[in-house]
Amino acid sequence: MRVSLRTAEEVDLMAVGSVHQRSRVAAYAGILSPETLELRTAEAFGEWWTERYRWERDTHVLTVALSEGDVVGFTYVGPSETPDAAELYAIHVSPSLVGAGVGRLLMVDALEKLAAIGGSRAVLWVLKDNTRARRFYEAGGWVADGAERNEPVNGEPVDQLRYSLTWPGSVSSGLGGSARP
Repeated sequence: MRVSLRTAEEVDLMAVGSVHQRSRVAAYAGILSPETLELRTAEAFGEWWTERYRWERDTHVLTVALSEGDVVGFTYVGPSETPDAAELYAIHVSPSLVGAGVGRLLMVDALEKLAAIGGSRAVLWVLKDNTRARRFYEAGGWVADGAERNEPVNGEPVDQLRYSLTWPGSVSSGLGGSARP
């Protein structure tokens, strides 16, 4: 399978919504209630991304992974409310491709974009019980930094942990390159 990355275009946003919805349902099954997971359709996610990207496109970067012309994953990065940090707001891959290297490719690209945004580190939030995602981030050099929050997902409260990745001179990210390009 050949995968390429590029900055998202408006025409991609409904497909981004579809990947987001399918990825979220697969990743959060057993963590969130089925009712919560069913509340937002792929179309609703597409509309949400269309609106969000309209307002944030000047300060955030949405990157899509394409295979045979189809969106199969994406990342969303931008400035963070965490002082002196850039934030990875989203990384999602089509469930059928989890473990196929698409997430790794997206993460390496996201690290470059995060470093370009600035700050001494990158941060992300992950559901506390999402052990698969936590293992993925930890393999890439991300570390839980002690910050926690309880945020609702479609009205359902869920515990989240913040992970950080600092920008040392040339520490391996575990993802095939240095943590800072």
